Amino acid sequence: MSQPLGSLGIVSPSVPEIEIRRSARRRRTVSAYRDGDRVVVLIPARFTAAEERHWVEAMLTRLERQERRRRPSDADLSERAAELSDRYLDGRARPVSVAWVDNQNRRWGSCSPGEGAIRLSSRLRGMPAWVVDYVLLHELAHLVEQNHSPRFWALLAAYPRTERARGYLEGYSSASAGAAPEADQPFDDIESA
Repeated sequence: MSQPLGSLGIVSPSVPEIEIRRSARRRRTVSAYRDGDRVVVLIPARFTAAEERHWVEAMLTRLERQERRRRPSDADLSERAAELSDRYLDGRARPVSVAWVDNQNRRWGSCSPGEGAIRLSSRLRGMPAWVVDYVLLHELAHLVEQNHSPRFWALLAAYPRTERARGYLEGYSSASAGAAPEADQPFDDIESA
């Protein structure tokens, strides 16, 4: 059954509708997921109205927290950039701006060292945090070393998941393109197919 959130005593502009599915087979567990603009909450059939309200609110809070972690804002990216710069680049990279962009279809990230601007493709949203961190650190390193010289790669060597993140992005790009990458094409930049 779908209910407006207001009827449950919950006010949230980001979730206009909630669907509660009761199941006699479900004994103790509660789960929730997004389905478009709607949130579906799965609960045991025996729950009282008060328990239903409690669990719907708890699951909405949990979903919002998970989504914030998976989809950081521009401000979150800026804060993370400062942390990564301090930890891996001795604070030498200080971008003027860090932002998500929707117009990067072939690159995961880009940097304009003269402007101090870093842009990350919105396609990265929802990927593991260590992958986003790698792309962000890659772009931060361009503020210190503008090309892909050995000095540039030495800056990234301190990040323990560099090779794993590069492999993840390369695999994702290959799967998205529907073809295996050519053996003679190095994965030197943060680009995708």
